[in-house]
Amino acid sequence: MTDNHLTRRHVSRGLAASAVAAGMLPIRARAQQHYPNRPVRFVLPFAAAGVADITARLAAEKLGDKLGQRFVVENGQRFVVENQPGPGGIAAAPGPGGIAAARAVLSQAADGYTIGLVTNGTAISAAIYKALPFDPVKEFDTISTIGAFDLVFATNAESGFKTLEEFIKAARTQPGALNCGTINVGGTQNLAAELLRASAGVNFQIIPYRGTPDVIVAVMRNDVQLMVDFYAPMKSTLQDNKIRAVATTGKQRSPFFSGVPTVGEAGVPGYEVVSWNGVFAPRGTPTEIINLLNQAVHEIVAIPEVKQRYAELGIEAKASTPEELKARLTADIGKWAAVIERAGIPKQ
Repeated sequence: MTDNHLTRRHVSRGLAASAVAAGMLPIRARAQQHYPNRPVRFVLPFAAAGVADITARLAAEKLGDKLGQRFVVENGQRFVVENQPGPGGIAAAPGPGGIAAARAVLSQAADGYTIGLVTNGTAISAAIYKALPFDPVKEFDTISTIGAFDLVFATNAESGFKTLEEFIKAARTQPGALNCGTINVGGTQNLAAELLRASAGVNFQIIPYRGTPDVIVAVMRNDVQLMVDFYAPMKSTLQDNKIRAVATTGKQRSPFFSGVPTVGEAGVPGYEVVSWNGVFAPRGTPTEIINLLNQAVHEIVAIPEVKQRYAELGIEAKASTPEELKARLTADIGKWAAVIERAGIPKQ
């Protein structure tokens, strides 16, 4: 066989091998070439201008920049329940709005062109409703968290209770005499107070109000001696030194309140309430699209502008793996189901 024949043979084999390799390119690489090729809907069940809307719109804008297509936030009154918490859905209270938004996502094709916001409120809904029209654990393909945030326990700045420990001690010596204000029975804030009462083994009254401004007024008038809510709707009152932060609800101290102890440090070991917002798609969305979106979320939450804007609202910009978000959703459903049962809150 001549050298020319050998050369042609090696070239032919090389071309064939290249063709096979091209045909076996990772699916994800091909997805990156073709997805998204049109705008993506991002559905959330909250009204415009609230905290969840602001953070979701910023995430959508950066995802669009990263992936070359618009991510269009879709919200409106058809996804909002009338008694939605004051911070605009920073963590959804259970209600028809959240259910309708999730169904709007799940009714679409599992092709990555409709995604939705999943929150701690989704876990509460799964725990408090006797029968949701969907199973979020089984029917959501989780993508990533985009932010995590603690709640803040606070007292009147002129109150004699300068620490949560002092409030708990007084509640032990005066069972039923002290009050804690929250919003929405069954909302994250309300359940955080229920969990404190159970975990600390004390008896205080939990008084629900329609919105955060009402709770703040109640604290300042001493109608309640303690309140719990998210940082964003409390921010101006805290900065004006009209109320005092006495504890945060995370496992570690909040990066925004490094001088304020956690509830665990205040004498209630094991206490933790961390709310979160994340992104999901309908079950069956191709894994390569889930992975592509997950990678994009990790990149956008690392952008200094995003981190700073979230921090102004008391939110830590934070991504996760799809598996971590699914595990968190599953664990929180079980956690809140136990709190709801112990508190005697009727299932809906």
